[in-house]
Amino acid sequence: MPSRPLSDLYTKLVPEAAETLLLERPREIGDFNVFNVADLMLANRERPPMTFDRRAFYKISLIKGRSRIEYADQVVEVEDKALWFASSRVPYRWLPHDQAQTGHFCIFTDAFLLPVKGRTMVEELPAFQPGASPVFQVSDEEYTAMEAVFQKMTREIASDYAYKYELLRAYLLELIHYVQKFQPAASSAPIHSAAARLATQFADLLERQFPLESPQQRLRLRTAADYAQQLAVHVNHLNRVLKETTGHTTTALIGSRMAQEAKILLKQTNWNISEIADSLGFADTAHFCNFFKRQTQLTPSDFRG
Repeated sequence: MPSRPLSDLYTKLVPEAAETLLLERPREIGDFNVFNVADLMLANRERPPMTFDRRAFYKISLIKGRSRIEYADQVVEVEDKALWFASSRVPYRWLPHDQAQTGHFCIFTDAFLLPVKGRTMVEELPAFQPGASPVFQVSDEEYTAMEAVFQKMTREIASDYAYKYELLRAYLLELIHYVQKFQPAASSAPIHSAAARLATQFADLLERQFPLESPQQRLRLRTAADYAQQLAVHVNHLNRVLKETTGHTTTALIGSRMAQEAKILLKQTNWNISEIADSLGFADTAHFCNFFKRQTQLTPSDFRG
């Protein structure tokens, strides 16, 4: 699944203004915009449901109403109010259960946030790291506090203030850091030890192997030894560190992430099982089927349904 570009979003949501929205801001600052959920529900009530895809941008949604969020291989049922982070790395979709939806969402590219140590700021934030919880049920008080930030964004993006994108960036960071407080303490704690740094480097390297976007793409790193070599450590040391910091072996962590990608490919693409097995680096389909059944207790065919 190639990532859907920002132009697709604008063309779908605001077709009459799509070209203007894409051209109105300087390219060097990246892209940012903010939308009202109720307005878009009204404008798009005859359109088909959102597709399950990766998008080439990040999205933060504050939603009110009953709905369903599908994110990677996870499903969350929202009963009232929720805050939701969507990463450009992971496919997702939002399925409202009725038209009574309100709230706000903003979209932005990683270039909109300034670089930190050669990487974009969003890559450094725990809320967007692999394994972070993307959906939070929120209280009335929390909803009101975050809605105030979205309202400031909405007013500012319509202004003619010369430095409005700097101010919008500050509002976006205010929102992101508000959400950081929802993360478990361990996810938000600074990383000091060499072991914790190595575990973080491994997790980042593992996640960067994905997504697999065509049957011709091959997984570059598959084994514990591959990762140890890339990280310039002995495989036994890597395994010991990961066992201590995560409770799982290197092989188990790799296998779990490969199984997650296999689930996404089985459900959301028309690739045949042989193509999926090949992309994930299995020598033959039987080997892949055995691996998948160990991970999920289902065969690939049964999972695909």
